[in-house]
Amino acid sequence: MERTLSSDLRFNDVNRSTTASLPLRILANLSLWQRRLASRHQLARLDARLLADAGISEAQRYKELSKPFWR
Repeated sequence: MERTLSSDLRFNDVNRSTTASLPLRILANLSLWQRRLASRHQLARLDARLLADAGISEAQRYKELSKPFWR
């Protein structure tokens, strides 16, 4: 989950850049959304033992899985 947050920061910097072209921003957003979906699919497959190892509660998992891909 921490990698996702740092990835979000990197791509938000691209979005704020006035020199970045529209196609680049679109591709960056599509890539970010794809990584979020993949990450959430992996999170959904974790059993209780692996969640506990990662320090993630069921409530935290549910909250993350409930988010739309663009958030």
